[in-house]
Amino acid sequence: MPVSLAKEERDLSFLPTVNPSPRRLTPAQIATYNESGYVMPLDAFTPAEAARNRAYFDDLLTKVQQARSDLDAYSINGFHVHCAGLYDIVTNPIILDYVQDILGPNFICWGSHFFCKLAHDPRKVAWHQDASYWPLTPARTVTVWLAIDDADRSNAAMKFLPGTHRQGHLKWREVAKDQAVLNQEIENTAQMGEPVYDVLRAGQFSLHADMLAHGSDPNGSDRRRCGLTIRYCPTNVRSLNVHWTKGAILCRGTDNAGHWTYNSRPPGENFQAIVKAIGAN
Repeated sequence: MPVSLAKEERDLSFLPTVNPSPRRLTPAQIATYNESGYVMPLDAFTPAEAARNRAYFDDLLTKVQQARSDLDAYSINGFHVHCAGLYDIVTNPIILDYVQDILGPNFICWGSHFFCKLAHDPRKVAWHQDASYWPLTPARTVTVWLAIDDADRSNAAMKFLPGTHRQGHLKWREVAKDQAVLNQEIENTAQMGEPVYDVLRAGQFSLHADMLAHGSDPNGSDRRRCGLTIRYCPTNVRSLNVHWTKGAILCRGTDNAGHWTYNSRPPGENFQAIVKAIGAN
């Protein structure tokens, strides 16, 4: 489970991206990321490839729930080091090019999680900052939110509060589990501006900073809303919890810091190696 750590234990500042020669992002998109904390929509997969991603997730979820009937649709967390198909998605060269434009030439993937919000799910995901949960320092993770299904306001697309990533660690309160999926809810968000919805077609993705306030509404529609979050950070980021260092993939460049244990591509689909029921976006 994610843990809340004291603010003073980590560097939770935002470091703007400076990149005079991006591979895929435009200078205007990098400026938007620095100013607003996100960029979207970006294209990664064709419609046919997106359909294969969806079929892959559907099959994986079925197998996981057959193995553990107590696990819900949010349970596929950290499988990228055990399942070859998921490893291939998180190391997709197009996605990595965009991430490199933000993070620079040396970076890793340390986490992945399918966030599958079923039709008529009554729970919201309260406004939160990802880095508030993670034992990582400095806060330099960028999240790819890859749409497995089409995501729009009607089926509870993720939403952002632009610019909040530049405001430091925001004050939050505990929220009851029957009301929301995560236990942190940022206070006074009505004073932080209008939300922007992360509207994506299946196969598209967004990038957002780990200090950006975001969440999602209950899904009152008849449509599922599934996305894959992929967490990337520079190799110099370190974890204050050794258990978090073991699920890494060196995606680009080299690592001279040695904070992470790296995994090669798994030989198959060992979905039974890791099952966790945790969180949502």
